Amino acid sequence: MTLDYRKGLHDLGQGCHAWLQPDGSWGWSNAGLITGSGTSLLVDTLFDLPLTREMLAGIAPVTDRHPIGTLVNTHSDPDHVNGNELVKTRDVEILASEAAAALMTQEALDTVARVKHLDGALGEFARHIFGPFELDGITATGPDRTFTGEESVDVGGREVRLIQVGPAHTPGDAIVHVPDARLLYAGDILFVGGTPIAWAGPIDRWIAALDRILDLDVDVIVPGHGPVSGKPEVADMRAYLVTVSDQARQRFEDGLDVDAAIASIELGRFADLPEHGRLAQNVLNVYQQLDPSLPRPDRLTVLTKIAALEGFDPALFERSAPS
Repeated sequence: MTLDYRKGLHDLGQGCHAWLQPDGSWGWSNAGLITGSGTSLLVDTLFDLPLTREMLAGIAPVTDRHPIGTLVNTHSDPDHVNGNELVKTRDVEILASEAAAALMTQEALDTVARVKHLDGALGEFARHIFGPFELDGITATGPDRTFTGEESVDVGGREVRLIQVGPAHTPGDAIVHVPDARLLYAGDILFVGGTPIAWAGPIDRWIAALDRILDLDVDVIVPGHGPVSGKPEVADMRAYLVTVSDQARQRFEDGLDVDAAIASIELGRFADLPEHGRLAQNVLNVYQQLDPSLPRPDRLTVLTKIAALEGFDPALFERSAPS
């Protein structure tokens, strides 16, 4: 299926919809809506309250006839959960994997909000990627119910399958499969038109999650970021992860440190992908898998490396690092 990649509601047929947010870069995530008889299931909310309000208004022509009964968060990243509080007021049951729920805390939410207020290069980079979003004053709202493995949800008489495939992108990734529509909401297991980032990994497990998708009987796939796609885009992202994993492993075996490995990776046809600086975290993830004793820096520290690869002055990082 090919759709115009424009912001807003897209009818995917058979009672399934996507809410898309071009250009799919940092924070510009997608959501989904699955309708059944007299009810619907929402897949993810958005990065801030204004965007989530806009989405809820935009999907109202559908949800007025099929009120939202369930919200599923595919993982814990704030651009997929920060609008939960607006849905919770509608007496909606929120579901997420147990591993995702453990990370949906006020502390995690506030940490991301604070980075926009830092001085120096890290704050500059955060304002560059998160500038459009209003991240202050959001109340963390986790799930009412959690699951592990697989869970089947009845949405007005139709089966929707929740399949935990994390840890991969994050510790608690899940995909949302609508068997009778041959459709899948992949969350951030799939990035289309941008560089994936393995916050949790191992990358081998993420590759296995993509293989799981390729084995499913689906034609239409809604990524966490990017346009509505299909299996060719899944295979393309898989090829990126294999390229990074294979080259990072070789450099580890050759005795290169992480920074030298990052600097020497040859991405070939993937070199021009947007957000290419995320390579820093992906290589670090492979090294940590091969040597579990390696330090595991927090996300803000990793952002300094990403910023350096994307042209921000690393000389400012030490002054701008959070206390």
